[in-house]
Amino acid sequence: MPSLDRQENVFVLDLGDGENRFHPDWIGAVGAALAEVEKAEGPRALVTAATGKFYSNGLDLEWLFANADAYHDYVVSVHELFARLLSLPVVTVAALQGHTFAAGAMFSLAHDVRVMRADRGYWCLPEADIDIPFTPGMAALIQSRLAPRTAHEAMVTARRYGGADAEAAGIVDRAVPEEAVRSTALELARAQVGKAGDTLGTIKARMYAPALTTLRDTTNPLG
Repeated sequence: MPSLDRQENVFVLDLGDGENRFHPDWIGAVGAALAEVEKAEGPRALVTAATGKFYSNGLDLEWLFANADAYHDYVVSVHELFARLLSLPVVTVAALQGHTFAAGAMFSLAHDVRVMRADRGYWCLPEADIDIPFTPGMAALIQSRLAPRTAHEAMVTARRYGGADAEAAGIVDRAVPEEAVRSTALELARAQVGKAGDTLGTIKARMYAPALTTLRDTTNPLG
């Protein structure tokens, strides 16, 4: 399960050491961690990271297929997690040490900055290949954070981007060696701790207002 630690003014949220899929319990734990970061006072920033082969492999499809009657509420909870992170009033940095797929890739896009391992691992939106359309909220999030050409390629072709390719496409900000992923993310976060607060939250809320409105649509989240 995810765990939250604090290194001076930087909170570090470790998403886990497995596939880190969006099981309802996992979503709840991540949401609780974000709430703790949000309510803290003073200079602060957030790094999310993981341990092992995956940063996150996306939705928990096994759970979802076994609980089809909960689909609507599940999607609402995923959207709310994206919205909360996208509008969090602190600078957020994703340390992508492993595969980052589907909803995991979207979760990474909700951060302000992304650092990815250069030599191994892929960032991918595979929905076109696995025959699952993006929800309106997911599409709005992706298109608000990627250049139109990159969003089109990533969403339509399901391309798997290695670290260097992801950096060239503007999906991630830095592609670095494996051993430098988390330390680079921490360095970038430490440089921004003084920006935490209501002003930053307002800037994000206004910058991403259309995407946030779509993500927070609880009446018709599936379109």
